[in-house]
Amino acid sequence: MAQELGKINKPDADNFKQGRRLLLVPLIYLYKDAPSEYTEKYELYWKQVAEHIVNLEAKIGTVSQVYHESISLGGDDGLKIVEGLNQKSCQIARQKCQDGANLEVIEDKELAEETVDWERCLFIGFLSDKVARKVSELYIEASRKRYEHITKRIDETLKANEMAILFIREGHMIQFPEDIEVFSVSPPTLDEIRRWFHDRASAKEPEDNSQSKT
Repeated sequence: MAQELGKINKPDADNFKQGRRLLLVPLIYLYKDAPSEYTEKYELYWKQVAEHIVNLEAKIGTVSQVYHESISLGGDDGLKIVEGLNQKSCQIARQKCQDGANLEVIEDKELAEETVDWERCLFIGFLSDKVARKVSELYIEASRKRYEHITKRIDETLKANEMAILFIREGHMIQFPEDIEVFSVSPPTLDEIRRWFHDRASAKEPEDNSQSKT
């Protein structure tokens, strides 16, 4: 089970300086034409994430491996791809690499692309329930294989007594090896962002229902 950020006091921190450790950072993206209220939360979220990572490193050790979803190249080439996806997570990843960490590849390019393609199909919607079920099954199967591959890669590359960061969207299905202690980096603004999306979705439902009746 992931440890909650801020729950580690000084006497207990020594217990987490040994063994394999992983800082789990939910990936929050800045989407096109985002309103200013969301952009402000996005900026604050990543500022808090960076601060919390520094605090955790001071307590339980230095990051030696960086993992990032959707990246199938390591090193500088991988960082360039990260920058195109999310400048904020890239800033943290680049800083950790400059401090001596390695950007490790955890994705299988083909599996990652297949999962994304099936996910896009699901967003489109279907007239046929049969087709919808089939596409959903294919998406679930591709996702299962993708996350199994990610788990294997983390297990292979995170060595004894090392600590890593994993940037990945919420809702993932990764089953971390039992000997890896996972610390969830969840700053206060994350809950605000979740509520913001929930409120927008709730406000949109009555509008969609109204349009469907006209």
